[in-house]
Amino acid sequence: EVILTVTGLIDVTNVEGSAQFDLNMLEALDSTIVETSTIWTEGTHEFTGVLLSDLLAAVGSEPALVNATAINDYAVEIPSEDAIPGGALVAYLFDGEQMSIRDKGPLWVVYNWDQEPAYKTEVVYSRSIWQLDRIEVKVVA
Repeated sequence: EVILTVTGLIDVTNVEGSAQFDLNMLEALDSTIVETSTIWTEGTHEFTGVLLSDLLAAVGSEPALVNATAINDYAVEIPSEDAIPGGALVAYLFDGEQMSIRDKGPLWVVYNWDQEPAYKTEVVYSRSIWQLDRIEVKVVA
């Protein structure tokens, strides 16, 4: 089951000009674990996923401005400066468990708010899109 489709300025595709990922394919990429609190949950939680920078590298793109869209068509732009080590994480596990659509899944863009206080802004919170299912790579930095 495809849970993420990446389109736009990418060099590596697997379905008609796009890169489509199921959970196993995302798990096969380098994973990162972030332990942080969020404004949407209580306490500190463990998020496991792939850094946006690593995902972009896997599809043959440099860090770039991306348009991230959720299942309900909510969309945000995530700037290239967030596609760095320690930046945006496309999380597929929450406390070691897959996230259902009801629980912000299957993918949730999170930041390490506890480690990097500069991420504690309304702008960055707005980029923390959940139920993510599409990314369009728009501009290479």
